[in-house]
Amino acid sequence: MASKAELFRALHHGGPPLILPNAWDPVSARIVAEAGFPAVATSSGAIARVLGYDDGQLTPVAEMFTAVARIARAVDVPVTADLEAGYELPPKEFAERLLETGAVGCNLEDSVDDVLVDPAEQADYLAEVRATAGADLVINARVDTFLGGEDVADAIDRGRRYRRAGADCVYPIFAPVDVLPEVVTGIGGPINAHAAPEGPTAAELIAAGAGRISYGTSVHKYLMGTLRDLLPRLSRDPA
Repeated sequence: MASKAELFRALHHGGPPLILPNAWDPVSARIVAEAGFPAVATSSGAIARVLGYDDGQLTPVAEMFTAVARIARAVDVPVTADLEAGYELPPKEFAERLLETGAVGCNLEDSVDDVLVDPAEQADYLAEVRATAGADLVINARVDTFLGGEDVADAIDRGRRYRRAGADCVYPIFAPVDVLPEVVTGIGGPINAHAAPEGPTAAELIAAGAGRISYGTSVHKYLMGTLRDLLPRLSRDPA
């Protein structure tokens, strides 16, 4: 029987595009799985806020890994964990602790405190994570170039380096739809793009060449907005 990592990796190659509405706890993960999605991705930002922290590697690492483990235990489908920039853990320790949670994938970003990490250093980190985990981990290497501008050449260079380092998929987050085809062609291999309930849509990003779609914190933000809209109605005097 194929491992969950093998099953998850195969979802990036052939077949329909992989769409991952991000979860933040066992309940949301079960809802995603029960809706028929073949895998569950976590949102580090949403998990952080549920635990009482803000986004940006502010969640204590033990609490984040515990939250991921609870989600992995809650569903039968593969789970991939958004773990920001690795929480300053050495790559070997990062990979070992992640695999202990039961997750079979990870998302690692290449910026810390809104500053891009040197791409060679990030590639070395990814390569050591790959060497430690082997085929048991599907690595999604996030490229944060578009968070601070629109340097397509830099995004492509980073993506290529990360692919050579062993990343299974590259995630140029917030790459505009109109430049995404150039980024997809330039990097090669599976490309993850960021969708949101208010757009861009999964269909638009898939048409631009993305093979994997994730929603980050946007689903959690959308639902919290719905809760805010509901609360005034609940507080009205029934008379």
